[in-house]
Amino acid sequence: MPETPQESVSRRKTRQGIVTSDSRDRTITVRIDTSRRHPIYGKTVRQSTKLHAHDEENTAGIGDVVRVIESRPLSKQKRWRLVEIIEKAR
Repeated sequence: MPETPQESVSRRKTRQGIVTSDSRDRTITVRIDTSRRHPIYGKTVRQSTKLHAHDEENTAGIGDVVRVIESRPLSKQKRWRLVEIIEKAR
């Protein structure tokens, strides 16, 4: 039974983070911050991950809040693409 376009669900992961570097051509580095409760002690534990994302128009700058989506490997490190800039840095 083929899916109609309305029923198709994207299985790609999306993440929201802050741009920490935009010095490379068409590439940004995004820091993803997560916080969760420690399973035993109950203390909130903060963790961050850095992703390299493809920015085709070089529109994102340092400090911008952006949304990225998982994609095919674009280079050795890039596996994410910029979807939108949620908030520009002041």
